[in-house]
Amino acid sequence: MDQIRRSSQAVNAMIAEACGRRRHRAVFVSKLDEALGERTETQSWLDDARDGQYISTEQFSELDSKYVSVGQMLSRMIGRGDDFCNHPPATDCRSVSRVQEAAQRDDDSPSLEEFFA
Repeated sequence: MDQIRRSSQAVNAMIAEACGRRRHRAVFVSKLDEALGERTETQSWLDDARDGQYISTEQFSELDSKYVSVGQMLSRMIGRGDDFCNHPPATDCRSVSRVQEAAQRDDDSPSLEEFFA
């Protein structure tokens, strides 16, 4: 059960890190991809917990369906990475000041709440 807790916490941490690294689309997508991998690991541990009768079939079904939804959301975010990132893919971010970046983020970038609404 400890592995389930650790891998599920890692999903959240990777999403948070991805959001903090929206300066570069490739890094943002990479972190989301890592979150997707942790999500898959969590599902594997849930399978083991069900098979070992540590959780009931009903508990497994409820948790598994939530992790399927998380995977779908992460996949959509990866597919729409440009919508979340601060600059178009061809931008040389070395020439953009942090002040300009903050102003653009406030104006253009969707929040996670807006994306999932």
